Amino acid sequence: MKKFTGVMVLIALFVSGPPSAAEKKVILPHGARPGGSYSPGILTSSTLFISGQGGEDQTGKIPREFEAEVKQCLENIGVVLSAAGMSPTDVVSVQVYLTDATKFQRMNAVYTSYFTDPRPTRTTVIVAGLVGPGNIEITVTASK
Repeated sequence: MKKFTGVMVLIALFVSGPPSAAEKKVILPHGARPGGSYSPGILTSSTLFISGQGGEDQTGKIPREFEAEVKQCLENIGVVLSAAGMSPTDVVSVQVYLTDATKFQRMNAVYTSYFTDPRPTRTTVIVAGLVGPGNIEITVTASK
């Protein structure tokens, strides 16, 4: 009987079907409007994926000063994190999209005040343009 154990396990796995996918929960911050072509955040198991956030405030305006735009961008991320019961300390990976490489150090100065040690992994990409009107977009992945 011992030599059939592996085969029996494989048959049991095949008959029971594939493992079920983790349930996805849309994270919609208070006051945000549902709809559009994307969700602000998706929580699956204990991992939160946040869509790219720009530096627009609640009225859709972007601050004149770049540092204020970066700060607003990070605050927008914070709102989605909070709606999922998380905080910046739960962020494990960050992707930053900048339209101007010369603004990297200015972005980094604000960024390092928001994410403290141990900081999440980060990728910064310089892009020709963004879909929105701003100079920066940031997306994050967080885990509880």
